[in-house]
Amino acid sequence: MAESNETLRSRLPHAPINRLSKPIARFLHIQAASGVVLLICTVVALILANSSCAESFHQFWKTKVSFSFGEFEFRHSLKHLVNDGLMVIFFFVIGLEVKRELVLGELRDIRRAALPVAAALGGMIAPALIYWVYMSGGEGQRGWGIPMATDIAFVVGCMAIFGSRVPHSLRIMMLSLAIADDIGAILVIAIGYTSDLNTAWLGWGFAGIGAVFAISRLGVRSFPVYTVFGVFVWFAFHESGVHATIAGVILGLMTPARSYVSEGLFGEILAGVSKVFAGSEFGALSHRAEKLRDFQWIARETVSPLEYLETTLHPWTSFVIMPIFALANAGVPFHLSELGEPIAIAVILGLVIGKPLGIVLFSRLAVKFGVASLPEGISWKVIFAGGCLAGIGFTMALFVAELALSDGLLATAKIGVLAGSLLSAFLGCILLIALLPKVDAPTSEES
Repeated sequence: MAESNETLRSRLPHAPINRLSKPIARFLHIQAASGVVLLICTVVALILANSSCAESFHQFWKTKVSFSFGEFEFRHSLKHLVNDGLMVIFFFVIGLEVKRELVLGELRDIRRAALPVAAALGGMIAPALIYWVYMSGGEGQRGWGIPMATDIAFVVGCMAIFGSRVPHSLRIMMLSLAIADDIGAILVIAIGYTSDLNTAWLGWGFAGIGAVFAISRLGVRSFPVYTVFGVFVWFAFHESGVHATIAGVILGLMTPARSYVSEGLFGEILAGVSKVFAGSEFGALSHRAEKLRDFQWIARETVSPLEYLETTLHPWTSFVIMPIFALANAGVPFHLSELGEPIAIAVILGLVIGKPLGIVLFSRLAVKFGVASLPEGISWKVIFAGGCLAGIGFTMALFVAELALSDGLLATAKIGVLAGSLLSAFLGCILLIALLPKVDAPTSEES
């Protein structure tokens, strides 16, 4: 009888570092854990920004980093490199997630996608409209995009608290809604918050995208090659005035979602290779390292580039890039009096009231006109509770605020984002506690 995978894996050599790395690896694959790390970094940033070392904390993020080549000089602050550099990788992963959902996931079926797309539209339009009306004629009216997006890391974290009590259909709807929300946020950034265009650099950016498409069609599979072209596209977009994160989204959407080697073919190759490894032939082979590299390539190409990159980059974006973004952007001096400022109130109203109302209203319209159907196992009250959780706009809301507002209004808007997101999380969790079915404790006989 063949040994099980677990038995075979137990025979592999174990280094002392595995005792530390394996628990960490398990933690990194828990989706809700990223929300915990993000929350911790947010709290740290707020504490530092409101402590005696606040000046040093803010000056650190203003530290200039420069690179020069001949007459050209690239010089920006650390905060700028986080927001326009590291966040490109975050948006690249968003592009991958959108592509996966459109090709393989919930959004590929128009009927199934109709409800989360309608909910996402309502969840973007209503908050933006509330903000815009409240700030009509005011200095901060340009920030209408701030309360539009949902922070899926925190939403998943909140739902994880309830475990199996949360219906699977609600989880799928919220995840699909967040993906559709991300598409809307990307369009808002591209259309609403693009500065003066440098058409020459924009042309170079699209030329780089064309080159990526061309080498993809030629069958180039080397990640380093695509990385070089990706950096060039990012730089061209950065210099063009179009926000550099859009380059990440475009490249993510261009990533192939199908594998190069089919699972059936890989199985046949694996069967042949296993005979070589199991017998004495492997020791007698020449160029063993080269043959192993060939086998590694075949194994790697059995999953699509999209799946491989999403799996590889997701822990980096969730546990490194987003926490660094929170440290760089969430640290604002917090004064309770600023919660009464118009821009803070507008953001809070958009997140806390606009989000759930827009999501429920557009969802009901989609169901009423037969475009979509209500998922089995959830009621309109539960959808409203989910809509409240969708008001957690943290990461994208802070990002849009940085693009939309000047320093004079930015800190107040961020306070509104933090307060609105916290209140949305509280309301959503309270409603889910009241609405979701209780989990019966196991009896002594069952245990």
